Formats: sequence, structure tokens, C-alpha cells
Amino acid sequence: MISLGRHHLAPEETGPALRALCAWTPADAPGGGLHPGDVGWHLRFDDVAVFLWVDDGAPVAAGFLDGPVLRVTAAPGADLRALAADAEELLEPGNDRVDGLPVPGWELDQEEEPWLVMSWTPRPVSSRAEPVGETDAADRVLVQRSAFTGSTFTIERWHTMMRSPAGGLALETLVRTPTGEPAAAATGWFAGEGRCGLLEPVGTHPDHRGHGYGRDAVLGACAALADRGASAVTVVTPSTNEAAVALYRSAGFTVVRENRDWVRAQPA
Repeated sequence: MISLGRHHLAPEETGPALRALCAWTPADAPGGGLHPGDVGWHLRFDDVAVFLWVDDGAPVAAGFLDGPVLRVTAAPGADLRALAADAEELLEPGNDRVDGLPVPGWELDQEEEPWLVMSWTPRPVSSRAEPVGETDAADRVLVQRSAFTGSTFTIERWHTMMRSPAGGLALETLVRTPTGEPAAAATGWFAGEGRCGLLEPVGTHPDHRGHGYGRDAVLGACAALADRGASAVTVVTPSTNEAAVALYRSAGFTVVRENRDWVRAQPA
């Protein structure tokens, strides 16, 4: 009989969840749910919680609420039915989507366009990207805020992310124009030697699109992950985001699968 427990981890307590997620990350592109980098990007906020499910003290799943979506990765061989039964306590009305954990009675979303899981295999690259250091933080944040309408990223949140237990997994790159203006940035997340890395997020300043800066940021982050020992790099993007899909294809990514959320079944 499974003795399942769920722990709510504050940001500074997320080390065990990150270590478990790293251990569960495959050599090729993950199939859904969470990569350690998803948690790392989540930890730019200092008031969030990460859930860690344990069975007799051993981690069996980790996840968090990403708006209305519960995102979960389970250990190989975990009892998914038991995890789903416990997770339903988190799925109050309004939290009607799950990524990575089948919930009995729920359905795969066939209404919304799927997310594309794209993968890059390590190879020699040429890139204008440079690593992001402390002195580059303001420019890295500027790119993020310019690239994504409504972004709440700040220098303080960059520091919060980098000081979190996931900070050591982050490999960020920044590309500048010939005159030194910040043009594009990418954050790569390492999951361990021989395991697949993740890009999250990637952005290009609107004033500098169409000049290959985003591609260079992507390739720079991929190369940094490969140099550290990543077996591959994955990125997940909506299939409807044609510009992003074209960018990743130009950097050598290929589509390996589609992801769809599980959604609460609607009454007939």
C-alpha cells in the first residue's frame, strides 16, 4: 500500500524537488510536466510554492501551479493513479488543467493547439552570445520586458532566481548589437551530465528582430549547456507561435512530439 505524502516547499526549501527532477530528466527531450528549469524560472518569485510528493520518504513526484495549470513530473514507475487522486485536492474549480499527470475522468485537450516539444543535438556552433553576469542583469531584464508584453521580470526577481536553489543550474546568454544595445537573451537550465537541458525563456527585443540575434542567443545557451555536459537541449513552444518555431528550426531544433494538457471533463 502506498503511503503518499505531499509537502509544500517554500522557494528556499526546493532543493530536494530539484534534485529529484534532475534525476528523472531523460537524456532526450522530456515528455511533459516539469524540467528542473521550469522550477528554476518559477523561482524568480519569492512567494511561490513547489509541491513534492513522497512515498515512505522517497520523492515520487514534483510540481507547481502555473496559473490554472498544475504541472507535474512523476518518478519512473510512480503510482500515477494515487498521485492524481491526491493532486485533485489542488484542482479547485478554475484550476482545470494538468500537464504531465493523467487524471482519471479528465480528457486530453483537443480544442486548443498543442505545444511543440523541440530538441537540439549538441554540435559545434558559432554565436555572438556572451554569458550573462552580474553587470549584465539590467540588460538581460530589459530584453525580457521588451520581448514579452506584460512581463513582470525585474532586476530584483533576477537576483531572487539566481539566489534560489536552482540558480546554479542557470546558464544565461545575451546578444548585443554592434553598438552595444541588448538585443536578445536566452536562459538555459542544466539538469545534470548526460541529461537533457531546457531553454526557458528566450526573447528578442522588438527593435532588433530579424537580424539573427535570437538565434545567436539560443545557440549560445545550447552550446553552454552542451559544454557543461547536457546530452541534448529541449524547448517547448505553442504550435501557433510561428515566429518561435521558425527561430528554433533555424537553430537546428526539430519537433519530437506534441504536448496537450489534461482538462476537466465538461458535463454533457
